[in-house]
Amino acid sequence: MSANTSDPWHLAALDELLALAGAMEQEAIDGYIALGLRMTELGHPELAAVFDVLVAEERGHLSKVAEWEKALGHKPRSVPAHPPEHLFDDEGAGKVAPEMLSAYRAFSIAVRNEERAFVFWSYVSAHARSGDIRDAAERMAREELGHVATLRRERRRAFHRERDQALAVDEGDLPILEQRLSRHLKSMAELSTVDEGDLLALSKEADLRSKSMREHPLLTTPRPGMATQKAVESALPLCEFLADCYLDIGDRAMDEKEAGRAREFAAEIIHCLRVLRHRQPSA
Repeated sequence: MSANTSDPWHLAALDELLALAGAMEQEAIDGYIALGLRMTELGHPELAAVFDVLVAEERGHLSKVAEWEKALGHKPRSVPAHPPEHLFDDEGAGKVAPEMLSAYRAFSIAVRNEERAFVFWSYVSAHARSGDIRDAAERMAREELGHVATLRRERRRAFHRERDQALAVDEGDLPILEQRLSRHLKSMAELSTVDEGDLLALSKEADLRSKSMREHPLLTTPRPGMATQKAVESALPLCEFLADCYLDIGDRAMDEKEAGRAREFAAEIIHCLRVLRHRQPSA
C-alpha cells in the first residue's frame, strides 16, 4: 500500500476517502491472493498458508471500512481519478524463486505496506481541507498503526521460528557458495537430454568467481547475510541470493576496485538468472 507523498493527494470529500481506503485494502487482498496462488502452484503450501493469513487480515480491514461507510450513511463510490500509484507492493515476491521466500519475509512485506499506508493517511490528515477529512484520515492512520503492530508481532514469531534454520553468510562464504552453484549447474547439464553448453559455461564462470575470491577475497560483508537452507539447495534461489550479495557489496564497498569486481560478479549472476528463468518460465 505505497503512496506518492511527494505530491499530497487532496481528498475533496469523505466518501472519496472511504473509497480510497476500500481500494487500498482490496489491492492488498488481490496481491496476497496472487502470491498465495503462486506458492500453491509451485508446491509451497506452507507459504501459501501465510499469504492466506494476510488475506484474512486485509479482509477484516476492508469490512471495517464498509462498516464505517454504513455508519456514516455513505454509499460506496469509485476511487477518484489519478490515485497514488502502486497501492500495493509485493517487493518482487511474485517473481523471485519461492525458496527465497519465507514466512518472515512475507510478514515483512506486509509490515512495510502497512507502514506506508500509515504514512500516507498521516499525510492526508496533515493536508486535509476540512475537519471531517482530517478526522477520518487520522482514524485510518490509527487503524493502519494497529495493523502494523499486529503484523510486527507475527513477523517476530516467524523470525524466531526460522532463525535456527537460517545459514549465516559472510564474505568468506561466497567462494564456497559459488562452488556449490557450479555443481548445481553442472549437474543440471548432465541430467539434461539436450545440449546444455550454456549451463556448463555458467558453471565454469562460477568456478572462476570462486577462485578469484579465494585468491583475492572481497572484504565487504554482504548485508543479505542470512540464507535459508532451501535457498542454497538449487541453482535458481542460490543465484538470487548471490546477486543480492554482490549488488549490496557493489553499492557499499569503500574501495572502488572491490565495488567494480562485485558489480562484475553481479552482472554475471544476473545473466545466469536469465538462463535459468528461461528454462523455468514459472519461476
